[in-house]
Amino acid sequence: MALSEDQRLHFVLIPQKGQGHLIPMIDMAKLIAQRGVIVTIVTIPLEAEKFKSFIDRAVGWGGLQIRLLQLDVATAKPNGHDKEAATLVSHLKSFFKTASSLQQPFEQSFRNLQPAPSCIISDIVFDWTSETANKFGIPRIVFDGFGCCSRLCYHNILRSELHGSITSDSEPFVIPGLPDKIEVTKGKVPMHFLSQNSDEQLKDAIRRIKKADETAYGVMINSFQELEPKYAEMYKKAKNNKVWCIGPVSLCNQEIIDKAERGNKASIDKNQCLQWLDLKEPGSVVYACFGSFWNLTSSDMMEIGLGLESSGYPFVWVIGGGDISEIDKLLAENRFEERNKGRGLVIKGWAPQVLILSHKAIGGFLTHCGWNSTLEGVCAGVPLLTWPMGAEQFLNEDLVVQVLKIGVKVGEAEVHADDGTKLIEMTEGVGKKKQEVEKAVKKVMDGGEEGEERRKRARELGETAKKAMEEGGSSHFNMTLFIQHMMHYKAARE
Repeated sequence: MALSEDQRLHFVLIPQKGQGHLIPMIDMAKLIAQRGVIVTIVTIPLEAEKFKSFIDRAVGWGGLQIRLLQLDVATAKPNGHDKEAATLVSHLKSFFKTASSLQQPFEQSFRNLQPAPSCIISDIVFDWTSETANKFGIPRIVFDGFGCCSRLCYHNILRSELHGSITSDSEPFVIPGLPDKIEVTKGKVPMHFLSQNSDEQLKDAIRRIKKADETAYGVMINSFQELEPKYAEMYKKAKNNKVWCIGPVSLCNQEIIDKAERGNKASIDKNQCLQWLDLKEPGSVVYACFGSFWNLTSSDMMEIGLGLESSGYPFVWVIGGGDISEIDKLLAENRFEERNKGRGLVIKGWAPQVLILSHKAIGGFLTHCGWNSTLEGVCAGVPLLTWPMGAEQFLNEDLVVQVLKIGVKVGEAEVHADDGTKLIEMTEGVGKKKQEVEKAVKKVMDGGEEGEERRKRARELGETAKKAMEEGGSSHFNMTLFIQHMMHYKAARE
């Protein structure tokens, strides 16, 4: 017997605006709605523009019940790309101020949502949703876009309080309680656990987020059991078995238009991109992209481009994440695009990454190791060239290179929490970056027996990822378990 409207489950999703957090949660909304659950996505008008067409297709073509609740609130300044205020501390303070301002208008709207919401799934930064969920008597589920490995690493670092006893940013230490030996430095752990001297407002915001995270009912993870099995089991145990791996969520996008229109508007026509790739041999192209937020200096970017060029392989190089006028000038001065016409495709701005990676011509992915990009590379079945820059990216690199053995290290950067002048500081050896990129590309693309083994492992993981999302697969089953769990919670409450 069909359920009446007021008997159906209704999940409220609250993503944050960062593309690495927003995109997977929108995909998650689609996956949940495909199970017959009503989904309401809470956002602001400026962010809604980025994914409204995606939702409209899901509703119009798929008949899914996905709704938008747009809250009209002022956005705090500065944002992360304002040159005069591009410090990590000022960026985060402004961001948290905007995040907190959503609580009152959300709670006012919450009372009118029908049917009554069954749970809140919110990004980790919205700590106030813990209070809201308690107020309305429903569970709050956390999502932060990280995998089980990095989540378990943070959990163990906090529990051990190791970070408090280490004074040097460069002193290495082994993260305790892991199935593999993962060694990091304090400078490679996100500022949530680093600074004793940060701004008091920021420290208070971080404390609230940590407390709300620790007391959350459960955690949704964009990963799949077979990718990081030991970490998934250990993290699940650490969180009282209320952890659900339901990814890779990007695989919900099967149509070309959905792959092309995830996130910001692409800076290149999808057909032009596909036609260019169609002319290349299978597995011959290197795709290079460093995400939407983490900026490299123009000179560093130019070194990367020159390294791609000198490798001798065809490449797609994405230059984005902010103001590209300086690198554009360098490209023109070096006649880079003219010199690489036909062999190199330069995309200035946002790229349809999933669409590109899913093309048979792609043979390697040079990435900053953001979790979305890491998973998308895994789904494509291609080896990774790793260049982490901050957040949990160093831990993702360790998983990719040391544990999964599907990647090769290129270079890295570190975030300095108390740096008042810049978001990112590159490590030493800037003049060597061209050679480092060239060497890593050749190792991945034509690495002999070792390279073939790496490619084989990557292909097998790609196939496993797809199976995990199919009916009967681990992630499909975990989504079923989560929905059933929420049904039981709702029944017990009533």
